[in-house]
Amino acid sequence: MTPALPSLRTLLFRLHWALGLTAGFVLAVMGVTGALMSYEEAITAFANRDRVVVAAREARPAPLPGVLAPNILAPSILAARIEAQEPGRRVASLTLSQDPAQSAVARFGRDRASGERAPSVYVDPADGTVLGPVRLETAFATVRELHRWLLIPGEGKGWGRTVTGACALALLAFLGSGLYLRWPGRHGWRVWLRPNLARPGRARWWSLHAIVGTWLLPVYATIALSGLWWSYDWYRTGATWVLTGQTPETRPAGRMPGRTPPADPPVSSSPLDTAWASFSATHDAALATLTLPGPDATTIRIRWYAADKGAAILRNETSYDARTGDLLSDRRSDGAGLGQRLADNMLEVHRGRFFGAPVALLFCLAALAMPGFAATGLTLYILRRRAGRRRSVGGMPRPAAATGRG
Repeated sequence: MTPALPSLRTLLFRLHWALGLTAGFVLAVMGVTGALMSYEEAITAFANRDRVVVAAREARPAPLPGVLAPNILAPSILAARIEAQEPGRRVASLTLSQDPAQSAVARFGRDRASGERAPSVYVDPADGTVLGPVRLETAFATVRELHRWLLIPGEGKGWGRTVTGACALALLAFLGSGLYLRWPGRHGWRVWLRPNLARPGRARWWSLHAIVGTWLLPVYATIALSGLWWSYDWYRTGATWVLTGQTPETRPAGRMPGRTPPADPPVSSSPLDTAWASFSATHDAALATLTLPGPDATTIRIRWYAADKGAAILRNETSYDARTGDLLSDRRSDGAGLGQRLADNMLEVHRGRFFGAPVALLFCLAALAMPGFAATGLTLYILRRRAGRRRSVGGMPRPAAATGRG
């Protein structure tokens, strides 16, 4: 007699706990590290509170017309002064604030021999004085590598990225199978949405595991779908096409409609300063990161955030010709549709900040809850195995299909 094939419910139940015993623990690590990274900027600013703010100075004339703030040196001069204080290091980027009391941050390029990158430093933007390294930068770099590829050698090209990408897919499988297994049927909304912690034993753990998972399902779905953006090139290409109607290779990098550069850009001694002065004269930026071009670079890239509080988390990008300082492209979030803004700010979507500060906090708490799901899932698995052994010893037949309750 041919044995009966297991039902779909049984197959999904076995898939759910099998993934829980494997991918669940990786997701727990990714959840904790992701929660830490959610507030990296705030934590870093607090740890460096003595270096983030510089002493107020009497405003002096800007070294170039239209510079972001009166007390900020021209980028070429600022970079040269930093490099003079940090021998053997080349400034790769400068992060400058509209607030003249805010320190600048200089990030260095990698050493050609070792491939290592020196710690970033805080700088007084008015005179180029190095105030000290950015505390916790190395610690957060380790947290980031643990989150993205589990510290496995090879970084983004090694097995670590494959494992974390597979775990992001597993999270979607968790959500789908868990939703199917606890579909309410005749149950009312209270059973569906309200945990019953008064129930004893395995039922209590199942209620906590399943109902909290139901509440957080939209959050985890968003985290998983946005996290896959960095895991697989094919996913990123497909998601970009869905959101924008174009692939990453065909997305236009030209000027946004209605945006034109000044007819006569400010005169400067270098294309870098010309580009920066032109940018400052035409963009209301609260914070801007200027990538300094290397010897073979063809473009000067500026990633910036608008001074408008409503768009302060949305990234914009402007690029200039590295030889002449002429405008090449100007991509602004305020002139893009929702799909384009999502594609350009996928990291903020992944962190929840795209949807506002309260949602960002919810995303952080959901990430912190991932170890709890691993723990409750493991508890349910152990209790179920123990119950199965007791039934076997007592001669009681085991159920043919899983019920979905641990």
